[in-house]
Amino acid sequence: MQQRWRIVGVHALVDDGLAADTALGIDGDVIADIDAPAAGVRELRFDGLLALPGIIDLHGDAFERQLMPRPGVFFADDLALLDTDRQLAANGVTTAYHGLTWSWEPGLRGTERAHAMAEALDRLRPQLACDTRLHLRWETYNLDVVPDVMQWLDAGRIHLLAFNDHTPPMLARLDDAATLLKYAERGGTTVTAFRDLLRSVGARHGAVPAAIATLAGHAGRLGVPLASHDDETPAQRAALHALGCTLCEFPKNRETAQAARATGDHVLMGAPNVVRGGSHLGGVSAAALIGDGICDVLTSDYYYPALLHAPFRLARDHGSDVGRFWPLVSAQPARAAGLRDRGTLQPGRRADLILVDARDGQWPRVVATVVAGRIVHHDRRADTLAA
Repeated sequence: MQQRWRIVGVHALVDDGLAADTALGIDGDVIADIDAPAAGVRELRFDGLLALPGIIDLHGDAFERQLMPRPGVFFADDLALLDTDRQLAANGVTTAYHGLTWSWEPGLRGTERAHAMAEALDRLRPQLACDTRLHLRWETYNLDVVPDVMQWLDAGRIHLLAFNDHTPPMLARLDDAATLLKYAERGGTTVTAFRDLLRSVGARHGAVPAAIATLAGHAGRLGVPLASHDDETPAQRAALHALGCTLCEFPKNRETAQAARATGDHVLMGAPNVVRGGSHLGGVSAAALIGDGICDVLTSDYYYPALLHAPFRLARDHGSDVGRFWPLVSAQPARAAGLRDRGTLQPGRRADLILVDARDGQWPRVVATVVAGRIVHHDRRADTLAA
């Protein structure tokens, strides 16, 4: 049974501002109080560190590198998830939605792997430090698995459903041997076999809209958040909004992102885009969208450490403290996913928080991570922890 304890001496992000020399009372798995007297309660001192709400990552697929670090080289699903969990905790992520891609492709993103990873996550979830959930990235041309996705939704296995539409761009590069080789290696097949498969999948394009509508309607009735992915035009975004997709992941351009915000939807961009100073694919700048009030959520995308560093990079660039931008990785993703019990440091909320040493202005470090009132990560190099 978890006991009551306190974190003292921190600069805590409370009420949209950093409050110096703050004490946070924790009772079980919730924040009990802020700066309330508590005689006889065990105290842990983290003098001078920042106390920030735990990071909520709505889209992360870097676990794929733990599963298949090289083309065709697989490791056990359990090992991949356990190692990923350690990475998440060390980088301050307290709630993670693993972006599991279920495609018509064989190999890493195929049906066999999708079932194996979902089963491993179900099995290991009680052991994981991070509150780990499933974000199913369903490839819209993967029509044969629609009944299975429906069953997963009914079983409560899917916590966020995204519509991926990567097949048309792949079809456009049908004669690009170098690109097809990458796809073939990921799928564990030959270029010729992959090209033939891609052609046969593409021929079923007429059935795709109805499949999307079916899954969107079913997920909506169950209250599962819906996301669209890589939207290219305002018209495409409007159509997906009409189906209930309130999360717009990685829009391809400013106009599409603006269209999403105009309808009250959430715009998700990758934190690596911010940390690196731009998109690695030449897409729209996440920092620019944030500066203009268009992007309201950052995700790890393919690199977990970026979620910690992106708000600090934005704060440096704008000459402000990190509290201004931290909601991009905490309160706003919580709101987007309908998580009403976390995302801010308030009495009654889940005790999901991180203690950060930001003395190095460029590379802040997570000293401790607390998930549901338990310390799940502590950097033993820190000299700030005392009982």
